[in-house]
Amino acid sequence: MTEATVDALATAVDPTIIDVREPNEYRDMHISGAVNIPLGDLARRSREVPDVHPVYVICHSGKRSAEGARILTEHGLDAVSIRGGMAEWQTAGHPTT
Repeated sequence: MTEATVDALATAVDPTIIDVREPNEYRDMHISGAVNIPLGDLARRSREVPDVHPVYVICHSGKRSAEGARILTEHGLDAVSIRGGMAEWQTAGHPTT
């Protein structure tokens, strides 16, 4: 599984971001443009994820995103887990919605 830092995501041009947290976590705060598909639904809904290179997967701390990236990779997508998740994103001072 491939990992990237929050800074790498912040500088990516027009990234496709899948947020695998639960809907209430997503509603509280998320990255603008991120699509919420909870981890428990990801395998079933993997066809909704655009086949772009790469797809960035984020959660709160990086654990669910690692599993999400694994699931998407098994479904043939180039998925990258964001190390440290939204907690690290906030710590780094990147914007949220």
